[in-house]
Amino acid sequence: MQDFFQNVSRYPRYLITFSLGVLYTFVKPLIPLFERPTTAVALVGLMVASFAFLTFTLRAMLGLNAG
Repeated sequence: MQDFFQNVSRYPRYLITFSLGVLYTFVKPLIPLFERPTTAVALVGLMVASFAFLTFTLRAMLGLNAG
């Protein structure tokens, strides 16, 4: 039974490692774009707009709108 719990305890570490790897894969190509101010502003604007779009979409889908 101890082997079972030892094996199960490895899954959170795997999940964190996998998630960080995916994040690194997405962020690595974007790093050179932050070197120039024009592309940095555009990239930050795109990230803010994407986050706002996702937030508004999820709030509408889940019915979390105030009122």
